[in-house]
Amino acid sequence: MSERVGFVWDERLAEYDFGPGHPLAPIRVQLAKRLIEDFRLLNSTRAQLLGPIEPASDTDLLRVHTPEFIAAVKQASQDPHFYDADRGLGTEDDPVFAGMHQASARVSGATLAAAQAVHGGEMDHAVNLAGGLHHAMPGSAGGFCVYNDIGVAIAWLLDQGVERIAYVDIDVHHGDGVEAMFWNDPRVLTVSIHESPDSLFPGTGRPTDIGGPDAPGTAVNVALPAGTGDQGWLRALHGVVPDLLEAFAPDILVTQQGVDTHVEDPLAHLLVSLDGQRLAFASLHRWAHRYAGGRWIAVGGGGYEWVDVVPRAWTHLVAEALGTPIAPETAVPEGFHEFVLEALGRQAPGRMTDGRDPWPRPLEQGFDHHDAVDQAILATREAVFPLHGLEPEPDLWF
Repeated sequence: MSERVGFVWDERLAEYDFGPGHPLAPIRVQLAKRLIEDFRLLNSTRAQLLGPIEPASDTDLLRVHTPEFIAAVKQASQDPHFYDADRGLGTEDDPVFAGMHQASARVSGATLAAAQAVHGGEMDHAVNLAGGLHHAMPGSAGGFCVYNDIGVAIAWLLDQGVERIAYVDIDVHHGDGVEAMFWNDPRVLTVSIHESPDSLFPGTGRPTDIGGPDAPGTAVNVALPAGTGDQGWLRALHGVVPDLLEAFAPDILVTQQGVDTHVEDPLAHLLVSLDGQRLAFASLHRWAHRYAGGRWIAVGGGGYEWVDVVPRAWTHLVAEALGTPIAPETAVPEGFHEFVLEALGRQAPGRMTDGRDPWPRPLEQGFDHHDAVDQAILATREAVFPLHGLEPEPDLWF
């Protein structure tokens, strides 16, 4: 479907590193880049490497972050004992490290580069796997996120005159920071499909959270019960997102592809497979063409099973963006096996599949009032669909 796809990369993005033992380790993205290279995806005539990447400027960061917070991050960058609980710095989730400001600003610069390439027309799609730091708030860090690269890029696009931007977040955690930044801005639709706040950090993102007084219905939250698997997750995605995208008619689609929805992820409780994630990426790609003129900015996000999940999932994402999806039964290249064994002393997965064959059962085939997933979908549709001129209930329900 696509013709020009920018892949953002700079080895210095690995400097965003909270230290040994932290779940958000740079090796996640490095392994994904290695597998992408082993599949020779970046050799495609459609692919273009975007880099080297400079850190986002203070002007860029100030579009969404407070001056006091930026000053605190700069101070933390120089003081290994810095601690500011109110600003989320020096905590277990966001320990300070030398060069924190520059490393965090470079991640924002990478997503900003993706946005600039798509906005300028040089690229149809652009992917920054090192991005997706959706928990950073205007005045505080949180959830492994210092600066909010997604918010920085969206705010820049708005300043260039883009009138309508849709943001879809399929990370297992609520995209709270991005939502907060555009809570009262009718130009930005934020949609987050996540595990229920009753069982997972950050404890927010209920269906009744629908946006500020000037932008009702532009914050959309689907809170799925712990234990939701492929069928329910895909049903929720398809039962909410395409109708809203059609009604909102965005100029650009921005998506966050955290893969911590996976059944093997150690930090959450959904049961999604690699195959379900792959189908979600294909849907987002299709919807970018159908509803946003093909303009698509995709970023990474969470995902803490470094070997079995993140590299394969994000390789599928890049292949999908290039319009050359990898068949699920394809063997993982031998070179990747050797690299993982040497670097981590582990065996890599054998194929690009978990052996599942999920599909999104349409809501029109019936709604089960006793099913917790269907209840979650309906709660979201009832909360926001009427505000977009949509009917919350399909024609056929049990």
